[in-house]
Amino acid sequence: MRHLLSAGDLSRDEATLILDTARELAQAGARSVKKFPTLRGRTVVNLFFEDSTRTRTSFELAAKRLSADVINFSAKGSSVSKGESLKDTALTLQAMGADGVVIRHSASGAAHRLSGWVDGSVVNAGDGTHEHPTQALLDVYTMRERMGRLDGLRVAIVGDIRHSRVARSNVLLLHTLGAEATLVAPPTLMPVSVHTWPCAVSYDLDEALSKSDVVMMLRVQAERMQGAYFPTPREYSRRYGLDSERFARMHDEAIVMHPGPMVRGMEISAEVADSPRCTVTEQVANGLSIRMAVLYLLLGGSESAIGA
Repeated sequence: MRHLLSAGDLSRDEATLILDTARELAQAGARSVKKFPTLRGRTVVNLFFEDSTRTRTSFELAAKRLSADVINFSAKGSSVSKGESLKDTALTLQAMGADGVVIRHSASGAAHRLSGWVDGSVVNAGDGTHEHPTQALLDVYTMRERMGRLDGLRVAIVGDIRHSRVARSNVLLLHTLGAEATLVAPPTLMPVSVHTWPCAVSYDLDEALSKSDVVMMLRVQAERMQGAYFPTPREYSRRYGLDSERFARMHDEAIVMHPGPMVRGMEISAEVADSPRCTVTEQVANGLSIRMAVLYLLLGGSESAIGA
């Protein structure tokens, strides 16, 4: 791999290698000295044009744990706010000798465009409503750790599918790894092209819950909406929210996931969010291991990931 732009670009072997490397790094990270020398002398730039807490912090910590030099770039307060284009920003980073660039951008396809302008590796940390491959990797890693398998696992992804880059990446990666994904949402929040995705579609949450091993709830992304996609938040929550009553109807081993940030009382109730079967904080912890694995495999060459 030279870049990680889409979950769909990963073969089954490549995805499994990332998951297995993340597990090794997670186990090694339990020791008292948590830093590895693998990327010493390499420079990683976090290029974030959208607000982020979990993803940006996770990539920064992942690079630092691997001993890389990290530059955090925010569009606010930079030359971008003066009108500089993405290409000119990329050429500036190229001139500075960045070995890897982690980009989040509001425009779908921005990571792909950037990969043609820089010599270093590019990691897509979310581009518009297109994809978010490392989120999908950490989600399937969490499923594998909790459920012990991915083959044949039944996963329901519920909520604002239309505006979700997480949903698309998860569907592609789950399909590659042998799991069965079902998208659940109101018709207005389904993408027009959903029939081309390798998954099933349902408009009935109650029906999907009884068949699912994993239920992933998604936030309604009001900031991306230009119109009214459902009557009221209360109506949406009543039809597509995971409350304690619906949670009780799931089978005992099923888990609940959420990529965050959660809106309690909207897509998920506080009782469900605080349940031991809800993996939100595990996903954040696993995100660090996955992003360390991605950076190591892209930038680390033949060196051992956990070598002294």
